[in-house]
Amino acid sequence: MDEATYGPLAGFTIGVTAARRADELIALLRRRGAAVVHAPALRIVPLADDGELMAATKELIDSPPDAVVATTAIGFRGWIEAADGWGIGEGLLERLRTAELLARGPKVKGAVRAAGLVEDWSPGSESLAEVLDRLLTGGVAGRRIALQLHGEPLPGFVEALRAGGADVVPVPVYRWMPPQDLAPLDRMLDAIAVGALDAVSFTSAPAAASLLSRAGERGLREAVVEALRGPVLCACVGPVTALPLQAEGVATVAPERFRLGPLVQLLCQELPGRARVLPVAGHRLEIRGQAVLVDDGLRPVPPAGMALLGALARRPGWVVSRAELLRALPGSGSDEHAVETAMARLRGALGVPGLIQTVVKRGYRLSLDAGECGGGG
Repeated sequence: MDEATYGPLAGFTIGVTAARRADELIALLRRRGAAVVHAPALRIVPLADDGELMAATKELIDSPPDAVVATTAIGFRGWIEAADGWGIGEGLLERLRTAELLARGPKVKGAVRAAGLVEDWSPGSESLAEVLDRLLTGGVAGRRIALQLHGEPLPGFVEALRAGGADVVPVPVYRWMPPQDLAPLDRMLDAIAVGALDAVSFTSAPAAASLLSRAGERGLREAVVEALRGPVLCACVGPVTALPLQAEGVATVAPERFRLGPLVQLLCQELPGRARVLPVAGHRLEIRGQAVLVDDGLRPVPPAGMALLGALARRPGWVVSRAELLRALPGSGSDEHAVETAMARLRGALGVPGLIQTVVKRGYRLSLDAGECGGGG
């Protein structure tokens, strides 16, 4: 068996916090071998019946904008549909036809054209920063600019335009709220806190903020942040998404292109790169999150076994006492017999004899190949 057979993410468990397009992300991860835990950190609430969106739309119809920035396809479509429902759809489209229409990326362009409109410009990078640069370079003093929000405030964007003299009209098409069912998110937080996940993916800043907020409500914020700073990798779709995590001192990784495909490819590079590889008893041992590669064979290992193996791998070739191994076991008591039971299951899961040596009356050690260790402790 080789990596092409089991996938680059086999043996790793990844948390998905997305609400929108979660199925697509989960399918991409599973196709590459990952186990996935899905817990939406928020839900999208359309504002079709919201007076705030209606007021902003009527204001733009009454006082036409000079420029309109469309940020998301789902948001732009929702705005047009809501205006149609209120009977002012044609009035909105007329105003959009006469304004300079900036679309953030290809999907937004598709939504704009589906509405019978044509964008004036769209950045190749899909970056709002590039949209802002274009507006500021052209001069915004005295211009009325409508900004379709995408579920989160864009204070830096709005403030830069207003500082340049623009009249900015925010258009709140939908907003984020906590999920109605918090149980999946709570289970994910528990898993993060004990390091049972290898990575967590974030596709929006509100999702990251919501996860941290819920951790705080449950008294887990410190444990969750500590895990995200260490063993649990934080993968964000882009730099804006990462801001709530970075504010907590959490290091994050993000792809160069802010899309789901590149995010998954980044995980395919990062997680295997974190795996511990050891030459043991003539075999190549690669210790992944929830499984072990013995040579080219993927061996799923139960959590207790992974805890023991992790403790042995931290001091490869050296004897680790039963008492120390007992402390490494999740939820263990004071009976060292639990170590023997978990060790027997670990050896069975690895499927190759001789990888772990019993040292009578002292403990256990990995049978590291000669020349790979400074001593047998």
